[in-house]
Amino acid sequence: MNSLNSETIGRISEIRKNSFTIRYEGKDFPGKLKGSFYEESADKLPVVGDYVKFIYNPLGESMIKEVCERKSFLQRPDQAKTAVMQYMAANVDYLFIVTSLNEDYSCNRIARYVSIAIQGGAIPIVILTKSDLCSNPGRYVREVEQISDKVCVHTISAIYGIGLEELQEYMTPGTTICLMGSSGAGKSTLINSIIGEEIMKTSGIREDDDKGRHTTTYRKLIELSGGVTIIDTPGMREVGMANVQDGIDETFSDIVELESECRFSNCRHDTEPGCAIKAAIASGKLSVERYELYKNLGRENTNNHAMKKEISKWAKAYKKNNKRKMEL
Repeated sequence: MNSLNSETIGRISEIRKNSFTIRYEGKDFPGKLKGSFYEESADKLPVVGDYVKFIYNPLGESMIKEVCERKSFLQRPDQAKTAVMQYMAANVDYLFIVTSLNEDYSCNRIARYVSIAIQGGAIPIVILTKSDLCSNPGRYVREVEQISDKVCVHTISAIYGIGLEELQEYMTPGTTICLMGSSGAGKSTLINSIIGEEIMKTSGIREDDDKGRHTTTYRKLIELSGGVTIIDTPGMREVGMANVQDGIDETFSDIVELESECRFSNCRHDTEPGCAIKAAIASGKLSVERYELYKNLGRENTNNHAMKKEISKWAKAYKKNNKRKMEL
């Protein structure tokens, strides 16, 4: 480690409230933010997976001075009603979307995760867990594959080791994989299976509703011996849409292409002649369900993004007024 007051680049491995942990050469150090960070917008603050420039302090908290340029950045609305954004992870290569093949399964929720991944610059990989409890996993694979041609799908049973060999293609040195999914979907069990030892606490699902209990309560970075980095995240029951229109358009790129083929540029895909969307649905090329999902996600994203901008405007005004009062 460099001497005191010399600048070093490390990686944020854990955040709990306002407490930061910096990973450097396999060791963790407590860190705190330089004061100027608090004048920045929330998306400029460090998240797990960020590379940061810091000044090492062997006697206490090291000073985080700057966030290095990100190659990917995953975010979602923290609350669908307020559209306040939650910034989840940075510099992720693959987003493993973990869903169990029980009542937790939701194609709608998977599509939301896929849009978040693509918008943020990560590659979406859907992991359907607990395949040993499902009589027809192939049906779910086909349904998820129809969400987007940019999605790869794998069915596994971590307990019995089924399908885990398929995930080895993503385990290359220097790769960062982020895991997201509902509580009880099997993220912790999957991590333990990949690593080959019990490092993550696991818990079962509630028998009455097939919903899981939270085992991971904060985001954390795990480095594997082969040079692969895993970011584990708390379970999310709901996944809202805001500020991810590009991700939605990429996820449903075939529908966007069809819309461009309509006779009229302002086609509402209702009663207008020459509508490519209606023709695709009539021929079976496009399902009504998938088109409705595309419309619903787009509508939610537009509404939440507008609300987020309004909240941001008032928050900046509030901060500015408070600063003026302190100066008086």
